[in-house]
Amino acid sequence: MSLRGWLFGKGEPPGVPEADWQSALALPIFDRLNENERSRLRALAERLVLEKTFSAAAGAEIDGAAVAAIAAQAALPVLDLGLEGYGSWQEIIVYPAEFVPEREEMDEIGVVHHVRHPMSGEAWEGGPVVLSLQDVAWSGLCDGYNVVIHEFAHKLDMANGAANGLPRLHAGMRTEEWAAAFTFAYEDFCRRVDAGEETAIDPYASENPAEFFAVLTEYFFELPEALHADYAAVYEQMRRFFRQDPLAR
Repeated sequence: MSLRGWLFGKGEPPGVPEADWQSALALPIFDRLNENERSRLRALAERLVLEKTFSAAAGAEIDGAAVAAIAAQAALPVLDLGLEGYGSWQEIIVYPAEFVPEREEMDEIGVVHHVRHPMSGEAWEGGPVVLSLQDVAWSGLCDGYNVVIHEFAHKLDMANGAANGLPRLHAGMRTEEWAAAFTFAYEDFCRRVDAGEETAIDPYASENPAEFFAVLTEYFFELPEALHADYAAVYEQMRRFFRQDPLAR
């Protein structure tokens, strides 16, 4: 069933077919959830489908399976936070595969360069989330790669403004404790990557603190054992922030 017709129109979208929800919820990333958690996740995902507009780009074909996979995985990080944690933006844009935006970047001596970098996803401050459907299909398999969770983690990070690896913490959490755990882990991880060490966590996490938070959020939900083994203090801060404990499930 193609949903493309309502993605660009007005009015209430039709429901995602039940078979597509069942397929999405059968992804390995949800294996740890109990019956109550699955029920709440499904409700959050259905609400996200109603509240966000899914738009196709570059000829992408969006069907119920794609919408359900995106919505269910996006709902997981906010299972105990609520969709409000993602802010009030409206649109999810999907490409069929990696997309190549053209940007202007200034180097260290002030020279502006036109650059084109292939991307699997992107989150804009105050704007849409952009995803590659091909990469969505590779997400949720519990191998540490999840473009949906990665980009929606950036949205949580942006609750304080520009993404910098520090989301808006809950009452009772201390910024100093978060910063201490993440700064130590980030510096240690960058040292290991620069030294050519093979790491259990994707080296892309060394790009900057915002990417470190987003990549580690992928691991928190997909491979919590790997994250905890390398950076237990970061795992503990994430456990408190997301109000979930994947290792205990």
